[in-house]
Amino acid sequence: MEAIQDIFEFTTSNRTAITIGTFDGVHIGHRKILERLINNAKSTGTKSLVLTFFPHPRMVLQKDANIKLLNTLEEKEQILKEIGLDYLIVHPFTQKFSRLTALEFVRDVLANQLKVKNVVIGYDHRFGRNRNANINDLKLYGETYDFDVEEIPAQEISDVSVSSTKIRAALNEGDIETANSYLGYPYLLTGHIVKGKGIGKKMGFPTANLQIKEAYKLIPQNGVYIAQSELAGKTVYGMMNIGFNPTVSGTQQSIEIHFFGVDQDLYGQKLQLRLLKKIRNEKKFDSLEKLIAQLEQDKITSLAYLENGTP
Repeated sequence: MEAIQDIFEFTTSNRTAITIGTFDGVHIGHRKILERLINNAKSTGTKSLVLTFFPHPRMVLQKDANIKLLNTLEEKEQILKEIGLDYLIVHPFTQKFSRLTALEFVRDVLANQLKVKNVVIGYDHRFGRNRNANINDLKLYGETYDFDVEEIPAQEISDVSVSSTKIRAALNEGDIETANSYLGYPYLLTGHIVKGKGIGKKMGFPTANLQIKEAYKLIPQNGVYIAQSELAGKTVYGMMNIGFNPTVSGTQQSIEIHFFGVDQDLYGQKLQLRLLKKIRNEKKFDSLEKLIAQLEQDKITSLAYLENGTP
């Protein structure tokens, strides 16, 4: 898959099959559209292309800087690459771009720049300035600019009954298993390992502290989770804490993971965690001894879940 950062940097001699959207989470509902797109491209001899945008339009049009997204741009690109797309365009979303009329968007972007032959889109898609054009308008434009529109009907989308909003709600409640079932893959946290205070090591549970640079990335509810990662090409598991470490008077939220059976310095390394299960809420203990006893129990719970599939 080739990733392009701007519509107007895209060049091709091939006609394209396109779908358009934010695709936050690239969840199982999105995948129905993406699978249709890829099959369409194969059957028509075109190249499959996803056109998405960053920042999220709500950040620009509604000044909603507090919106939290399910994927970083890097994670979204990773997932879409695994699906088997030919092209991904992440176009900068600006006030100026939002003011393109429906005609300008179709003529200048879809037809002239992206060489569209087929558009695969949901029944409720709206586009153009003030989102005043709908799929019926798109079909009419297709007659003028020589492209077909394949509509994903309401029934197909409602059959899946999944939305990015539902996934965000599940994550905010710590319901990782529901979120993962909607996503079709374990929720990802991607960042770099930074030095912590070393308190976990003193208690016999050394942790890697994950720092995520993207402030817009949704961090699930505070608590203790079972997580999975890859280290040096090997799958490893551990128990992860999201929270403020109240027992040791922490003041800032942190993400720390203790890997089972791993004894190596991870500082500075890039790390991607896949969240599997929340096992308890974060809690303030009366003493370090009680916290250590709980960590021992968390380890037992985690290993039992990993061995048997249930905590």
